[in-house]
Amino acid sequence: MIPPVAAKRPSTRAFHGREFVDDYEWLRDKDNPEVIAHLEAENAYTDAQTSAWSGLVDDVYNEIKSRIKETDMSVPVRQGDWWYYGRTIEGKDYAISCRVPTAGEPWTPPEVTDEMPGEQVLLDVNELAAGHEFFSIGASSVSTSGRLLAYSYDTAGDERFTLRVKDLQTGESLDDVLEGIFYGATWAGEDYLFYVRVDDAWRPYQVWRHALGTDASEDVLVYEEPDEKFGVGVGVDRAERYLFIAASSSLTSEYRVVPLADPTASFEVMWPREAGIEYGVNLAVVGGEEQWVVTHNAHGPNFCVSTVPVGTLPPLRELDVLVEHSDTVRVEGVDTYRDFMFMEYRRGGISRLAVAPLGERFGDFTELAFSEELYTVGLGGNPEWEAPVVRVVYSSYTQPTQVLDYNVSTGETTLLKEQEVEGGYDPSEYEAFRVWATAPDGEQVPVSVVRRRGVEKQAPALLYGYGSYEASMDPGFSVSRLSLLDRGMVWACAHVRGGGEMGRGWYDNGKMLHKTNTFTDFIACADRLVELGLTTPERLVAEGGSAGGLLMGAVANMAPEKFAGILAVVPFVDPLTSILKPELPLTVGEWEEWGDPYHDPEVYDYMATYAPYENVADQEYPAVLAVTSLNDTRVLYVEPAKWIAKLREVGRGGPFLLKTEMSAGHGGVSGRYAKWKQTAFEYAWTLVTAGADEVTR
Repeated sequence: MIPPVAAKRPSTRAFHGREFVDDYEWLRDKDNPEVIAHLEAENAYTDAQTSAWSGLVDDVYNEIKSRIKETDMSVPVRQGDWWYYGRTIEGKDYAISCRVPTAGEPWTPPEVTDEMPGEQVLLDVNELAAGHEFFSIGASSVSTSGRLLAYSYDTAGDERFTLRVKDLQTGESLDDVLEGIFYGATWAGEDYLFYVRVDDAWRPYQVWRHALGTDASEDVLVYEEPDEKFGVGVGVDRAERYLFIAASSSLTSEYRVVPLADPTASFEVMWPREAGIEYGVNLAVVGGEEQWVVTHNAHGPNFCVSTVPVGTLPPLRELDVLVEHSDTVRVEGVDTYRDFMFMEYRRGGISRLAVAPLGERFGDFTELAFSEELYTVGLGGNPEWEAPVVRVVYSSYTQPTQVLDYNVSTGETTLLKEQEVEGGYDPSEYEAFRVWATAPDGEQVPVSVVRRRGVEKQAPALLYGYGSYEASMDPGFSVSRLSLLDRGMVWACAHVRGGGEMGRGWYDNGKMLHKTNTFTDFIACADRLVELGLTTPERLVAEGGSAGGLLMGAVANMAPEKFAGILAVVPFVDPLTSILKPELPLTVGEWEEWGDPYHDPEVYDYMATYAPYENVADQEYPAVLAVTSLNDTRVLYVEPAKWIAKLREVGRGGPFLLKTEMSAGHGGVSGRYAKWKQTAFEYAWTLVTAGADEVTR
């Protein structure tokens, strides 16, 4: 089958005296029937090119499905007088939210069984999703009394939600309906709901207050953020004493606060925004005195923790320091309870968790210890202010996720649930370890590797990378990944600069005018895997999604000979075009991540050197699979559509494939079975491209 050829309709982009002729920008208009026809033709071509190994897709899908316990329950979490949990049922796509009354020992969760006395179904998402090709929940918030549930849903994938309120005593839906809102909903008692709206550029910029029982037209605009670099959010502290509005950009934050008991009062600014200063606020009560516990970077880039009595707001730099800034420890946040507080941080590229009592030993932290070299640990959600135990979640590349209760007073840990792998799983059959790659500037870049023990040298391999927004790609268990490992593939993660694994400096040195470090780090990681004999370029596939998709496009241009294939999921491969359009979703806020090419010619020229779409060259490329969604509001489908068209026109090699989900958003398809099928397709392509299967292309 001949691949689709997109028509060339040149348009010229002119900035700072530079001109770029774009032949495929016309693909941006998804209301144009020609555009839809082109995307459908691309899907048909991809189907034809991959039909020879459709059986492998089915095999991988069935493996994923067979390993997952389809009828399952989450560990109950206490909130007020109820234990809340979720159920999944074999054959149904979506979870069912349930609760039972607390009884007996108040902090020991009940064992969830098929028959739970007093069980109440809050939401059966399967019923809500009936008749919709796409369905996603954006909020599920129960009022403090447990009587009312506010929930929202999206049926298009564009992340604009409709909110409704359900009376959990009667089971009836109230007349309150809010349309076109952002994620989340925050109760203030049972009289008011606070929520957020987005502007045309999909920026959360307004906080609204809705009085229950009134029409949405009567809602009150509480706060509007005028700076296009900032987004807003709203929430309450765990003790439910204060209501916060947080405004933040990539580099700067500002909080407003009001007593929750007086939600119609005017919000007071805590620390006015100062460029480059970020902070987060929690409430603690020490010796009967309310104190703000503030995580901030006013003393250094890796953040510290300070305290100040509520009601006094001296400058951030003058607050009492509880945890000093460290060049080797990146403080990521604190979580406060009535009697203790937890601190989440990372050291040596690994997430850590420590606890301190609130009292005479206030600030005396003890780190929770774990035996594995590579692992992830974090708080698992326990909303109760007075809880004596805290939910902790632990996972590694070889250890299925564990849900634990940590008793702060005794230091004892109780295993509540371990992720089950149906059909059996023996972690001793797999190994995970870290190697280090040397970047061109001498920086040492960590690479995590997981494989089945006994795998041959120079095995087929998948190297994953992201490297943006200070996001850390931490170790975690994946049931679906077993389908790669059990076929002899090595799976590796390149912890490149631009991420947050090694502290704030790791992020700073992989963004803006240092962005190319992300790409050269990744290439160095690929070289290191080959040097160690773990794989070969002919058997190595690279994968990244969203901003990691930009990484994929860049390394495809810079080092195509080092990879057999490039898997780019919802890839940000036309960044300069997008970031030069302030009217597009998220663009202005992105200027603090990538730089501002709209106003700064130096940034324009720098981005032009690496923008994947603009740098496609007449050279041999590896096989490429780009996966996107028509309704994605974060990375528009047009970017991979243009990229694939340009690769076919200018590049050699391939094949170059584009798969567009026509009823989905940034997260791909909805429904767990459809998601498993999508994963199976991507994994099958990876296996074939890396030569880890018995099917030949």
